[in-house]
Amino acid sequence: MRSSLSGYWIFAWLGLLANIAAIPFIAFVVSSGPPLQWANLWVAIFLGWPAAVVGIVAASGLFAERQWGVIMSIVALSMAVSGTLPYGIYRLIDEGDIFGLSGLSLLIAIFNLIALIYWCRPGHRKIRL
Repeated sequence: MRSSLSGYWIFAWLGLLANIAAIPFIAFVVSSGPPLQWANLWVAIFLGWPAAVVGIVAASGLFAERQWGVIMSIVALSMAVSGTLPYGIYRLIDEGDIFGLSGLSLLIAIFNLIALIYWCRPGHRKIRL
């Protein structure tokens, strides 16, 4: 059933582990203080942590091989890309730390975009309910 979709289980496990690791990492970034302390706080509260929680729920749906798991993955990855990409670009322009948090944010955005493209493939729509 799932063996025809290469990478399904790898992406499901990577998503679960990455989302679990994201919650304390976001807390670390928020507590790190200036620069952009208020931006870090608002992005974390309204986008970072909700995206991580939706990603954990999506991983549970993927492990149960449910259609809603794929849909939740697309939602969580879209939330993550919509937060990390603009934040990374703004931080890169404002702070210029390509090897710091802005570079990491842009790298995370690229990985999330790759995973988003993977989960949007048409083969995931042929899942039993």
